[in-house]
Amino acid sequence: MGESWVIDGDTVPLSPEAVLEALRVRIDSGLRETWLTSSVGRMVVLVTNTERAMVLLLEGVGDPGEHAVDPGARGWSEGFVLSDGQDDAYPDEDTVPLHQAYRLVQHLVGTGSWPTDARWAADR
Repeated sequence: MGESWVIDGDTVPLSPEAVLEALRVRIDSGLRETWLTSSVGRMVVLVTNTERAMVLLLEGVGDPGEHAVDPGARGWSEGFVLSDGQDDAYPDEDTVPLHQAYRLVQHLVGTGSWPTDARWAADR
């Protein structure tokens, strides 16, 4: 059996398609931070300002992980509100457009790895 994923401590594993729909519903309802945990302890984190998103893949608790990047993007984006109320800003090169983030998360949940065309940076 392959790796299965749940959102924020739920117990029902979600298919890649269901994860995509759940992310959209969460973001539309104002929840801008989502943690997905796999059956082997890995985590995917998506934090968005509804236009751009920070997407991280962590191998476990305490792992600095790796994150999707948008090389050549200029400027900074604000409004990345975490569940504890912290409001972050990130360089655009360290985030991706939200539609791309959806595709990345769906692929990570479906295969356990970044898409071959994804650009990412290791933070380890």
